[in-house]
Formats: sequence, structure tokens, C-alpha cells
Amino acid sequence: MERLKARRDFLNTARGAKWAAPGLVLQARRRPKSLSSSEPLANSETPASDVPARIGFTVTKKVGKAHVRNRVKRRLRAAATEILPLGAKPGYDYVLIGRAGTITRAYCDLKTDLLTALSRVHSKKNHTRRSKPPSDSSSTGSVTASQKQG
Repeated sequence: MERLKARRDFLNTARGAKWAAPGLVLQARRRPKSLSSSEPLANSETPASDVPARIGFTVTKKVGKAHVRNRVKRRLRAAATEILPLGAKPGYDYVLIGRAGTITRAYCDLKTDLLTALSRVHSKKNHTRRSKPPSDSSSTGSVTASQKQG
């Protein structure tokens, strides 16, 4: 599995589907058919299904000092090595974001979090943008005089 290294690839993936679990956050996005110029062998005729999935890892400074962040990334890489060959789709970019709970989470739970996140990110429901539900004037609208008195 290839690695994401360029900042623009991380930013593009952040615009895709997301799922947060107690041990990690997973971001996923299908790569466009015209692949980035950072891939030397890429051409516009290669179908996205023939292109392998790519993975990136990031952990913010909120999680801890450098040695803690490195340990979190090692745990995420180990879990991704086991789980992504089973659930990752070709032509997708994935970013695993470490959380404060990643360091203390049991490894088997971390793998379960990743497997769950993969299934949620690829579910049909997650592909639509979430927006506020339309406000219904009868249920959340203005308060009537009888509601003010009672």
C-alpha cells in the first residue's frame, strides 16, 4: 500500500467522508481519474479501480509530545497493515488521525475501530453532505400563546 506524503493529498482527503471512533479518526476520499502529478507512473487513462489505495497518518500536538505521537503513529500503522488489505478499496486515499485515546486503547479495540470506520466511510449514507434538517414551524417554530401560559 502506498503512502500519502504531500500536504495537498492530505487536504484533498479531508474533503471526503469521515468517521470518528474512540481510538482514531478515518478520512477517505476516492481519487479523481486524473491522478496527482506526484505519481510518476500515473496517466489519465488508468481507471481508479486499478490504482492501489494510499494511506497517510497524522497526529496533532494535542495528543502529546513527540515520543507519544510517534508511538500513536506506530500503533496506527500496525493496525492499518492488518486491516486495510481487508477493507480498503482501490483508488481511495485514506488518512488515519490519531487521538488521545489511541495510546491507551487496547490493540484489538483499535483494529475494531478501524474496521468499523472503514465500513461506515464506505456506506451509502456517508456519501451525502449532512445539512440541517428543514425546520418545521409546527414543531420547532414560534411559541403560541397557549404554550406561553402553560
